[in-house]
Amino acid sequence: MPVPTEITVHQQSRVLEIAFDDGARHRIPFELMRVYSPSAEVMGHGPGQEVLQTGKRDVVITGLEPVGHYAVRPEFSDGHASGLFTWDYLYKLGSQQDTLWRDYEARLAAAGKGRDDAMPVKGGGSCHSH
Repeated sequence: MPVPTEITVHQQSRVLEIAFDDGARHRIPFELMRVYSPSAEVMGHGPGQEVLQTGKRDVVITGLEPVGHYAVRPEFSDGHASGLFTWDYLYKLGSQQDTLWRDYEARLAAAGKGRDDAMPVKGGGSCHSH
């Protein structure tokens, strides 16, 4: 598993730049990180429970906390801060961006949504910790 040698948050261009010890360097848009956050709020608690994220184009990272020697936890400007991004997951986001964007756009189209649509107001679901 490649390990980061450098992580830079670029606020103006809204990308996380990450260099790995295998020579790879990725620039991951904050929006991509937010819509693919590995949190229960986004991924759900099992297959088929994913929550399609919209309205995240202008989201920024307001904080980036290291978690052990294996991950970071970004805090986003929309208040989302529960996703643990492991080095493996960040490498995947960076190296598979084109495929992930196409998948995201296909899921938006299938739901009749746009990237800039507002997220629906949360109802009284059973998962109150998110």
